[in-house]
Amino acid sequence: MSPDSAFFLAVALKMAATAAVVVTASMIAERAGALVGAMVATLPIAAGPAYILLALDHDPEFIADSTVASLAIHSASGIFGMAYVLAAQRGSFPVAIAAAVGTWFVCALLVRAVPWSLAGAIVFCGAAYAACVTLAQRFLHARVPPIVRRWFDIPLRAGLVAILVGIVVALGANAGPKLTGIFAVFPIVMLSLMLILHPRIGGPATAAIIANTMWGLVGFAAAVLTLHIAVVPLGAPLALSAALAVSVGANIVIFLVRRREHAARMRALSRPTMPS
Repeated sequence: MSPDSAFFLAVALKMAATAAVVVTASMIAERAGALVGAMVATLPIAAGPAYILLALDHDPEFIADSTVASLAIHSASGIFGMAYVLAAQRGSFPVAIAAAVGTWFVCALLVRAVPWSLAGAIVFCGAAYAACVTLAQRFLHARVPPIVRRWFDIPLRAGLVAILVGIVVALGANAGPKLTGIFAVFPIVMLSLMLILHPRIGGPATAAIIANTMWGLVGFAAAVLTLHIAVVPLGAPLALSAALAVSVGANIVIFLVRRREHAARMRALSRPTMPS
């Protein structure tokens, strides 16, 4: 495959996959709540095509090395999400988006300035998500208000996401090597959800969806680590399949545990109190 063909194929795949994920996650979140939408949003459907195309042109050792940088820079996605969650509680839509994007670029630049080892990336990513998951707990349960969907909502959302992906890819392609690497892992799915849902359901409700992604992002980190460990001994096809299985399995477990916790909380709230 020629470099130009690979580039345009990668762009098309990323645009289509990201649009599909964001539209599906936003619709599910509006109907089924923040948790289910967040679990869909954190599946590696947008990152998967990038790694598949990488595997077509590079050997397993190259992919294993790339996952170390991916694991370290993935920490910035959680920090990006929590910056939005905190800003969206009282800040306006532009302020919340600006706070999230600005925080992400600062974190990404700092992360990319460090020559990461696997152990260092694991420790840093673990510490970042331990903080993010802890901070997210108080913002998980905001109610998503009912939405009357218009006939043009789905194509409009898909088109907006595809345009946003195209802009990010174009900016990365015309930047220097460091910025190109940063744009390659920009959290486009989360930003798209913010842009689509915040004006429709408000900041706190959108923030609840983003807060619920934190455990899903931990699952994605486990998938990247799985790819790193498996790609050299097993080869790219089996390693990518194993990574996808880890991500999907983690999100299913997270959903079941969180649903059980929610049911227990509802039972506790409905239990009659004894008169004093």
